[in-house]
Amino acid sequence: MSNGANHNSATVGTAEAAAFPSTAGNTAVATGPIRHLYVHIPFCARICPYCAFYKDLLDRSQTQRFCEAILRELEQYIQGPPSTIYFGGGTPTALTTSQLEFLLGGFHQRLDLSALEEWTIEANPGSVSARKAALLYKLRVNRISFGVQSWDNTLLKILGREHNADQAEQSFHVLRDAGFSNINVDLMFGLPGQTIQQWQSTLEKTISLRPDHISAYCLTYEEDTEFFLRQSRGELKANPDSDADFFQVAMSVLENAGYEHYEISNYARPGFSSVHNRAYWSGEDYLGIGPSAFSTVGMQRWQNLADYRAYAARVLSGQSPLGSRENLTKEMKRAERIALCLRTREGIPAQELKHFARETNEFIALGLLRRSNGNLVLTRTGKSLTDSVVEAFL
Repeated sequence: MSNGANHNSATVGTAEAAAFPSTAGNTAVATGPIRHLYVHIPFCARICPYCAFYKDLLDRSQTQRFCEAILRELEQYIQGPPSTIYFGGGTPTALTTSQLEFLLGGFHQRLDLSALEEWTIEANPGSVSARKAALLYKLRVNRISFGVQSWDNTLLKILGREHNADQAEQSFHVLRDAGFSNINVDLMFGLPGQTIQQWQSTLEKTISLRPDHISAYCLTYEEDTEFFLRQSRGELKANPDSDADFFQVAMSVLENAGYEHYEISNYARPGFSSVHNRAYWSGEDYLGIGPSAFSTVGMQRWQNLADYRAYAARVLSGQSPLGSRENLTKEMKRAERIALCLRTREGIPAQELKHFARETNEFIALGLLRRSNGNLVLTRTGKSLTDSVVEAFL
């Protein structure tokens, strides 16, 4: 089972025809319109000990310059009407209300938003205010991804979160009162010392608020995090068997409450699955704006510098923020498609795994895979062993 968040590990982006900035010395052009845009805002009021995404402590003296750089990078691409925009982080709502107005207003000025279906922004409870929520709603953000993680104050302290459960609940109601009818609540399980009872209580508390979407991620100990160092010293230890139990509880409780389990880590009320993330999982092209953001266009993938100061300096001086790039092979694209599609409710067309007949039949016999409408789909048992099943086809 793998439940890691993917907000900017492979980000998602937009433009009518996208190319590497000419200053990067590259002429690769998209074969069709790119409708998905990811924007990385790396600022955090506090660095969480489990987070491996690129982030940095909030520096108010740098944020306006950073916002200007984001808009300048956006101008380097030929813009077409995006279907989705996703502001991830970090904590995008760590920006001030006036900075958010400047930044989002700049997107309105530079993009044709006539075809926009979904504009998501990640928000932490400690950085939500009625004024900020009203501004986001006014500027056509229509989906909030809300980083609660737990409703247990002891666990929130272990996670290094700056909010408590009461603040999270108040902020959720602030967002509803501002008019948001599509709110995702982010939760985590497999936390140090967490019990099944605590997890069940967190799920039930979340359901009582009736969010439209719930993401439930298993804690992973990733390099370059404090938790990874503590694990290497033996202070913390992953427990795959316990994690599988947490996962089974999540599936049972959330499905019984009417949420559709449409991807390993994601549950939604009918009609509220994430358009942006579904595009990523189905292998559509995307552009990433901002430091550390990935873009994938056709058979090429690139990543911006993971340093917001160097990123801003380059962009504002007319240089490319490109940090690295790679040419993808058909085999790499095939492996990614299998890994991502098998995580979804629809699964993958059986024809695409025709060269793995033995493995497929074994997994079906073991009750890990099933056939559905010409596709191969993970069973409930198989979902707990996603990584092992996927690995057999790579």
